[in-house]
Amino acid sequence: MRLKDRIALVTGGSSGIGAEVCLQLATEGANVGVVASADLGKAQIVVDKIKSTGGFAVAMVGNVTIHDSVVTLVANAEALLGHIDILINAAGVYDNTPIGGTDEALIDYIIDTNLKGSFRMINAIAPGMKDRRRGKIVNFSSINAHVGVEKQSLYGASKAGIELMTRAMARELAPYDVNINSVAPGATKTPMNEPLRTLPEHKEVLDAFVSNTPSNTTFSDPVDIARMVVYLATDDARPMHGSSILMDEGVAAGI
Repeated sequence: MRLKDRIALVTGGSSGIGAEVCLQLATEGANVGVVASADLGKAQIVVDKIKSTGGFAVAMVGNVTIHDSVVTLVANAEALLGHIDILINAAGVYDNTPIGGTDEALIDYIIDTNLKGSFRMINAIAPGMKDRRRGKIVNFSSINAHVGVEKQSLYGASKAGIELMTRAMARELAPYDVNINSVAPGATKTPMNEPLRTLPEHKEVLDAFVSNTPSNTTFSDPVDIARMVVYLATDDARPMHGSSILMDEGVAAGI
């Protein structure tokens, strides 16, 4: 129970890796705000799982692409849970952005969610952490911040921006005993890539994933990523400021 009675807020907490992070935080004793972008029911499913094991959580909605929504989310979270000790920025979107075939709406959507959304959340919550001289922030980067992937330039750029932002913010927050770090997953077994993993028409792409992965696990389990996020949220990670932890089954290690 390394996080007993700590207050954690997790954007993107209603599905995928974010949902597993919520479950693991609660297992360590944290009271968790599970944030969905729009569907409160999806967040409530995660909350019900947490409560079924004796933990405490609250379902919330907040759109990180909208400033006023972020302000309302943070105010509601603090009213329901108390001052936020842990912020996990797991909200993110992914799409191909081929050169010459990407419209302005998609450009804005990716940057607004992945990069600006994380900044908005930190901008709203970190000042309180500084005042209390206590806080843990974990951002989500990606293997795409380390390896160029064809037709995914904008997604990769948004995640590389997360890593630089994390390092720069660490210089600003470390003097106040606030830790900020990031995790960079590779291919992970989530609903987003289930068609790739299961449908026969994607076999050629799946085979390429397998051949490019040196470990025996092509798609990491979300719980493995979540456990690292939880570690970064504990006092065990006290010396870590501005780090990015690459968790990609060895894909970026070399050819």
